[in-house]
Amino acid sequence: MPAFAPLRVRGGGERRLRRAVWRQRRAMAAGLALTAAALAASGLGGSEAPGGGGGTGGAAPEAERRPVPLVAAPVRIADAATVRLLRPGDRVDVIADGGTGAGARVVAKGARVAEVPRTPADGWAEDPAEASAADGALVVLSVPRSTAASLAGAGISGRLAVTLC
Repeated sequence: MPAFAPLRVRGGGERRLRRAVWRQRRAMAAGLALTAAALAASGLGGSEAPGGGGGTGGAAPEAERRPVPLVAAPVRIADAATVRLLRPGDRVDVIADGGTGAGARVVAKGARVAEVPRTPADGWAEDPAEASAADGALVVLSVPRSTAASLAGAGISGRLAVTLC
């Protein structure tokens, strides 16, 4: 048998591999999009946590990832006219009067207004003279439990005011 030079076939296995990868591109893109959507929905994406713990670059501790349970805190605001401006869903900062000689301090930042109860001064009482503007007005805020305790303490020891965020 005579010696033959090796045969070289062009477009063999390499071409088949390229075609297979080309066909699978759409499936891979769909899989990556699905994975990205699942990560975004679960909150594991890498975005900053609402609590403000971002910027560390590493994985946040498990306690920072979980949402903080909120409680309803009724707060009496000194200026009743300011409370009439509030609506449920508004965000407010609560400022406590420091008392004699002490300056004012912010007790709660970005608290969400859960409810603004109607008072006799709003017109549903039979005798509007029952309501005293000196007592202020009540507003219910949705805040973390620790902030609710601070609000209650500040409300006992001094007057509270709100600023709209």
